[in-house]
Amino acid sequence: MKEEVMAVLENIRPALQADGGDVELVDVSDDGLVKVRLVGACGHCPMSTMTLKMGIERTLKDKVPGVKEVISI
Repeated sequence: MKEEVMAVLENIRPALQADGGDVELVDVSDDGLVKVRLVGACGHCPMSTMTLKMGIERTLKDKVPGVKEVISI
């Protein structure tokens, strides 16, 4: 599942980088929890929670079976 998550994040990354941010994959657990770190402009943006939940999490849930939640650490 980790490889699938990484591939989806590679597709999301250009949109984040266009706004001066990025996402780093920290961990993917066997129970479907994906841990990421928002960096750059995304790390301090007031909309980062929306980006995480409505963008990254929604896309990962749609594209990778087994993803249950995405959290930022």
